[in-house]
Amino acid sequence: MDMDMNTDVQTAMEQRWTEERAQAWYQAQTWICGLNYIPANAISYTEMWMPYNFDIEKIDRELALAEEIGFNALRVVLPFVVWEADPAAFRDRFESFVDTAAKRGMKTVVCFFDDCAFGSDEALKNPVYGQQPDVLEGWYASGWTPSPGHALVRDASAHPRLERYVKDIMKAHRDDDRILFWDLYNEPTNSEMYPASMPLLRKVFAWARDVDPAQPVTTGLWNTSHEDLNDWLKQASDIITFHNYMPPDHLRKQIRDLKALGRPVINTEWLNRGAGSSVEGCLPVFKEENVGCFHWGLVNGRTQTDLNWGHRPGDPAPKQWQHDLFHGDHTPYAEDELELFRKLTGADSSR
Repeated sequence: MDMDMNTDVQTAMEQRWTEERAQAWYQAQTWICGLNYIPANAISYTEMWMPYNFDIEKIDRELALAEEIGFNALRVVLPFVVWEADPAAFRDRFESFVDTAAKRGMKTVVCFFDDCAFGSDEALKNPVYGQQPDVLEGWYASGWTPSPGHALVRDASAHPRLERYVKDIMKAHRDDDRILFWDLYNEPTNSEMYPASMPLLRKVFAWARDVDPAQPVTTGLWNTSHEDLNDWLKQASDIITFHNYMPPDHLRKQIRDLKALGRPVINTEWLNRGAGSSVEGCLPVFKEENVGCFHWGLVNGRTQTDLNWGHRPGDPAPKQWQHDLFHGDHTPYAEDELELFRKLTGADSSR
């Protein structure tokens, strides 16, 4: 770890919440059971928030499905490119989204940045404001776009623009109890962005500390390849968040390892049926361990996340959906999964 990284870690540790404050925050929550949400009519988070595609009535109909199951939180990525094109209009869209989710009983977890790039076109690594691509049938997340885009992550001269974006949203909602927590950067260094993402990651934590929100800030642990990244996140985050798409025994071990850090532990991505990350296997683990969880997907649509990572046109259809709970017509993928969610969230007792 270089000197700059050591300085960043020290600053992050000085500014983050104490263990006592973090635990008190978590104890004040009901068991968090949520989902990663993108509407079925969006091929990416860029398209979700574009004015031509943002449809709050459709979003409300989809979130009604989540409400009936008992979900109390959702996680969503915001696109810098859409905010920068028209910040005031974007703030209005975001406000309507957060309010709609709250009326359906769900608090919102916000991600500002995302390095993931699954798309079929190399140009998608740098999203543009405007019409997004058509779906390429058979390609998982064929039109996915990162935020802000790999070129802007690498370009330090662009970072003041990114700071304005983060602070604009955070300052407006720093005391908003509809916001559960701030998940500042989804999977930093994914898609061959190590170590290019590290400077922006450190900066977004500093920007968040400048705002000093009432909600905790975090970024999730998601891989085992870069211990410097993982160590930094463990020391900078108020609460420990992580991704796990593995079977229940692996999940339980990781939970217990992370609990040893002395802070609340929340999983912000899971559900990969083919790899053993199943509702029947993993959801009871989260409940037993009192660990919040956000599975991936609600209504299957333009992202084609029923397919497996890396699925390409012409590949055989998977035997099981990887993600999502509902078909596009809102019929369940597996009713027994929904019944287990209802049982563990307590929604079945109110029916």
